[in-house]
Parts: sequence; C-alpha cells; structure tokens
Amino acid sequence: MDIPQAWDSVTPEWMTAALADSFPGVEVNDVAVVLRDDGTNRRARLALTYAGRQGPATVFMKASDLEHAAVNARTGGVFNEPRLFASGVALPLDHPAVHRTLIDEPRLDFMMVMEDITGRGGDPRDATRPMTIDQVRNGVRSLARLHSAYWGDRWGRYPQLSWIEPFVAWRGMATGIDIGLERVGDSIAAEVRRLDGKQIMRDIWVPFVATLATGGQTLVHGDAHIGNTYVLPDGSVGFLDWQVVRRANPAIDLGYFLQGSCTIEDRRSAERELVEDYRLALELPADELPSSDDVWLRYRSSTAHGLAVWLVTAASDWQRFEVSLALSQRYAAAFVDLDAIAAIAALG
Repeated sequence: MDIPQAWDSVTPEWMTAALADSFPGVEVNDVAVVLRDDGTNRRARLALTYAGRQGPATVFMKASDLEHAAVNARTGGVFNEPRLFASGVALPLDHPAVHRTLIDEPRLDFMMVMEDITGRGGDPRDATRPMTIDQVRNGVRSLARLHSAYWGDRWGRYPQLSWIEPFVAWRGMATGIDIGLERVGDSIAAEVRRLDGKQIMRDIWVPFVATLATGGQTLVHGDAHIGNTYVLPDGSVGFLDWQVVRRANPAIDLGYFLQGSCTIEDRRSAERELVEDYRLALELPADELPSSDDVWLRYRSSTAHGLAVWLVTAASDWQRFEVSLALSQRYAAAFVDLDAIAAIAALG
C-alpha cells in the first residue's frame, strides 16, 4: 500500500485495504475528514461508512509530515511508534488498537490507521483537566504491568524490539528553559526561579537522564504526561503517542505521569501511597522487586524531567500556554517538595 500525502486523498478502496486485517470483509464506501491536527506529524480523524458489514464509525490516523521529518529524525523518534506496533508485541495496558502500519524509511515517511478511542468513550486528557487520585492509581498500576513484562532479562524474549534505544540527554534546551522561566514568572516556586537554563540542563536534567541507564531496565513509554492519556468510562487510564518509546529505568514513566496528572494538592496528599501502589503492582519475583526506598528515591529524582521539558515547552507554541503553565507549575512544585537535586546526587 502507498502512503497518501493528503488526508483528502484517502479513498474508500485504500481504507478498505487498511482495515482488512482487523475487520475482515468490510467494504468502505465513503471517507470524510472530520478533524485534522497537523503539526510536526500529521493527524486526522476520519468518518467512515460501509457497504454491508459495518466497521468502526471513525478512525484516527497519524503520519509523518515530510516538512518536519528531518527534524523528527534527529531526535531518533520518527519511526518509533509505527515500529513498535508493527512488531506485534503485546503492550499489557490500554492503548488504541492499530489497524495498519506503513513505513517508508528512505522518505522518512510513515502512516498509522488506529482506533479512535472516543468510540469506546475514551476521554483524552490534558493538564487543564487533571485526573482524580483513583484515576492516577489506575494509571500507575497500568504502567507497572507494562514495565513488568519487559523488565531485566525478559527483554531478551523480544528480539523484534532490539532497535529500541536507551534514553540519552539531548542538548540545546538551555535557552528555551530561560524563556520558559520568564514566561511562567512567579507562578512557580522561588527555588526554581533562582535557577537558569544552563544550571537546569548541566546540573539537574543531564545528570538525571544518566541515572536512567542504571537500576532496573525495561520498556518505557517515555512521554507519559497527561496529554498522552485518556480515561475510559470505567476509570481505566490508557496511553497514547508512543513515539518516545525507550529502554530505561521506569522512573521516567512513573514520575512524569504521576506528578503531572493530578493537582499539586492531590499529589502531595497521595504520592507516597501511589508510588508504593506502583511498586506492589510490579509482577516480579521477590528477588527482582525493587525496594520501597529505591523506587521512592528514583521517583524523587524524576521531577527533573518534567521541569526541564515543560519549561522548554512553555517557551514555544508546541502546546497551548495554559497547558504548559499548569505542567510547569506541577513539576516545579514536585521538584522542590521532593528535593530532586539531593535525590539525583544520591543516585549518582
């Protein structure tokens, strides 16, 4: 199958072939674009009608934007999500079903035809609509299932994932952090405002990323902030957008999700319990289960990631400013509350 370069060029015949494996025998007779959200990747929701046997009323599609493909390639993530789902490995947590994955490596191009999770009542979240403590608890337990499946030597059972890389620190965020600090102003803790971009990069974020190569190693989502989640009607939390999938210590997922997904007040009141919920949900034998102290120390250190990433984001138009502001505030508060600098030093 070819990769259509415009949403309006997705034909009923093309979509019939794309859905054939998931919905044998369906025949699409009309395709209509109902939503498009093109940025560094192209994204759209398409409405479908059928001749005879029915399939999904809508699908969500994601594809490379060739104008941004070279930039995405430099981050090492342009094909991560399509490769992950093309591998056929099971991800033991809720995520959108993927009906078809196409990859054209020479052109830095891909396309994915996926389930539209709103069809199951999925409620995509962002920082302006934080989760309840119970919803966050469901999310950390889901992440524990994912991490358990690929923990340590279990990784060797999945040679089809050998392309997944470790987390490494990318350079050049200092100027963006400085702009972000100026934009969020005195809405974040004074202890953070006293820092500058070079200090946050050199002394905090880069040392934290180095810790991700130590301790238990597993498959991590890598970008598990609230904007890449949805909540189902039964309170289950699912995870979207696997483009930053990596092999690393799971603290990157646990902290990034928990600290940004609930209010500062809820996080302060429940995080000890939620971190221990995560640890006890790890499906590991006793000799592999990390101790409470180790998980808590790594969780404390992980605040460095959300702080750096969302201050940079606050300096840009990658997200609505109210989203960037809310997450900058949450990660900055956690950074101070949990004394991330001391935690990173202890791990170093």
